[in-house]
Amino acid sequence: MREIRSLVLILGDQLNMDSLILQGIDAEADCICMAEVTAESTEQLSSKQRTVLFLSAMRHFAWDIWSQDYDLIYLPLSLKLKSFSDALETALKEVKPQQLKCVIPGDYRVMCEINAFCADVGLAVEWVADDHFIANPGEFGEWLGKYKKPRMEYWYRHLRKTRNILMDEHGKPEGGAWNYDKDNRKAFPKAGPKELPQVPTFEPDSTTQQVIADVDALLPNLPGSIEQFNWPVTRNQALDVLDHFINERLTLFGDYQDAMWTDQPTLYHSMISSSLNLKLLSPAEVIERAEEAYRQQGAPLNAVEGFIRQVLGWREYVRGLYWQHRKDWMSFNALQADRELPSFYWDGDTQMTCMRQSIQQVLNLGYGHHIQRLMVTGLFALLYGIKPGAVHNWYLAMYADAIAWVEVPNTLGMSQFADGGVVGSKPYIASGNYIQKMSNYCEHCPYNPKRGHGENACPFTTLYWTFIHRNQNWLADHPRLAMQVTHWLNKTEEERIAIIQRSEEIYAADSHI
Repeated sequence: MREIRSLVLILGDQLNMDSLILQGIDAEADCICMAEVTAESTEQLSSKQRTVLFLSAMRHFAWDIWSQDYDLIYLPLSLKLKSFSDALETALKEVKPQQLKCVIPGDYRVMCEINAFCADVGLAVEWVADDHFIANPGEFGEWLGKYKKPRMEYWYRHLRKTRNILMDEHGKPEGGAWNYDKDNRKAFPKAGPKELPQVPTFEPDSTTQQVIADVDALLPNLPGSIEQFNWPVTRNQALDVLDHFINERLTLFGDYQDAMWTDQPTLYHSMISSSLNLKLLSPAEVIERAEEAYRQQGAPLNAVEGFIRQVLGWREYVRGLYWQHRKDWMSFNALQADRELPSFYWDGDTQMTCMRQSIQQVLNLGYGHHIQRLMVTGLFALLYGIKPGAVHNWYLAMYADAIAWVEVPNTLGMSQFADGGVVGSKPYIASGNYIQKMSNYCEHCPYNPKRGHGENACPFTTLYWTFIHRNQNWLADHPRLAMQVTHWLNKTEEERIAIIQRSEEIYAADSHI
């Protein structure tokens, strides 16, 4: 057994060749370890799209490591190692390190598992700060302490000012406003979007083909399909996607970032979230490219600001909140939601066009843009009253870009309001009218978004009013939602009873709606 200074564990969402942990490696004294473990796809369920993305990106990254003459122990799926503990135990049969080094994981659960293993075997652990992000947890914690009710907008402004991002020569926000949300809520005209730029395509190379074969053979029961796999799995591919977005999609991204359209999954969205979350791209370079497009290429300010806010504001904010509440997220259930996840979340077999489109899309592509996640699949789960843990498990499994630090606060906080207001100031609730306004889904649906009761009543509209009814005591005290309680109480008793009865029919139908 070879004695070494450090065993450096690189996880699947840490694929950054410029990271400080790699810069500090001594090729003679240290050894890198990467491991494909089955529990990260089975016990913590992961779809075929997501699993193939992670494993293919890891294997491509491993080739980059080998090409730079680093010492690497790579433990493939074929070894059938169940957990990170199993993987580390296997690695320790080859090397005897003085310590384990690892960048802080994107999942607190993984950090706890590694800590427990190292404690059991008496191996010291050094957790290295993740230098991928714009801000570190210490800065976020210091900022957080200044606010009784912190909100993302204030954090976003703090980062804009301290990093001089999209600011004018007088230290004011470009254009005189901090955000242009009011300009970024357009729906498509009745004819739909104009001809859309073709998404970059990446024919699976031999490495990706082998990953697909391994997943089919060793993890055959994962949800979803792999036939249309088209995710960037290398840094060069990720840069191609970023270039395409900046040059072809950014101009109209702002106007239509909240819009949806049948059989058009990507529209003007960037498609770089998976590359950011795997660390193939850095937020700093992405923000720099967007600001450069505004200053040098004339990209619209509303589009550039809206995009930068997602990366600089929201992404950094939820990461900070995830670690602040890392021990508590899985216990949050402020609304006491207790229903099971309907089976159509796993197969898309529902008459609701918006849900069928959004779910089949994620089954086939591993993708949905933020409004589909928040205001279709997430909204239905919130109104229906699905257990937060079940919603979380589905989101983490099905979206290829999902990693706990970003998925958990978005799902349990922003989408399900299970945190009672840690992430957002109110639950994001709406009736079917919102979906009708922002998409053409309702044109192809047997349900009427204007109706809350009756045979063809839209389940979203029915459940929206039932949600108001169920939560009216505390909603009546909420300054932004009290009016909805008034609208509910102003309905006739006959109509309220009919809506509640229709909701019971929806619950009784379970997945057959």
